[in-house]
Amino acid sequence: MDLIQIVVLALVQGLTEFLPISSSAHLILVPIIFKWPDQGLAFDVAVHVGSLSAVIIYFRKDLHRMSVDWTRSVIQRKHVGESNLAWAVIVGTIPAGIAGLMFNDIVELYMRHPLIIAATTIGFGLLLWYADAKGTQNRSEHTITVRDIIVVGLMQAIALIPGTSRSGITITAGLLLGLTRSAAARFSFLLSIPLILAGGGLKTLDLMKEPGPVDWYSLILGILLSGLAAYFCIHFFLKTLERIGMMPFIIYRLVLGVVLIFLFI
Repeated sequence: MDLIQIVVLALVQGLTEFLPISSSAHLILVPIIFKWPDQGLAFDVAVHVGSLSAVIIYFRKDLHRMSVDWTRSVIQRKHVGESNLAWAVIVGTIPAGIAGLMFNDIVELYMRHPLIIAATTIGFGLLLWYADAKGTQNRSEHTITVRDIIVVGLMQAIALIPGTSRSGITITAGLLLGLTRSAAARFSFLLSIPLILAGGGLKTLDLMKEPGPVDWYSLILGILLSGLAAYFCIHFFLKTLERIGMMPFIIYRLVLGVVLIFLFI
């Protein structure tokens, strides 16, 4: 990988992981468009480590409270403080985890085509528009119920399909359930932590089976750039979300989908 490819792919991963526009789609499409060689499994792991580090650092205080209250809730056998949100993240991750174990190979083999990405980009972009327009947006993430957790968890499992966007589909589900934009986004970002951790762990196991030298320069640069991009993306997204709404991302998805159809049909 040359320096330009490293920088572009790391920034793309960091910026798109938490925006409702699908990071997996962009990591598939960018090398195709620029005719770059595959970046390799090691680099994929590195940029995901960067994104994971960013979301953990950004929500470190929330995660600390959730962890403490979750432990207390287990001991006391009742909800304590932020324990409900902690349980929501744990339980909401299960459907996507099961779907990943069952269907990941099928997705890798058959669902990475640009036209599939175009269809999911447009279709779930329109669903995001509907949710943003029709959702009551009067609840916080602290009011999440068991039904809400199941709905969001099942929707997150669909994000295995490239172009869907994990953050996009979970924010869409949150909006349809009446969460505010900020609440839906915060819950979506917290939900990303165990999934990115699990996905990165599985890729690391695969990487350990591959022989060959390690390009530490590319990996470290990828981690740093992806992490910085992801951190600032989370910060500005949450700061501006209530003001700008979802429309800029919906328009981007529709335009991207049309361009992909034009290029690859």
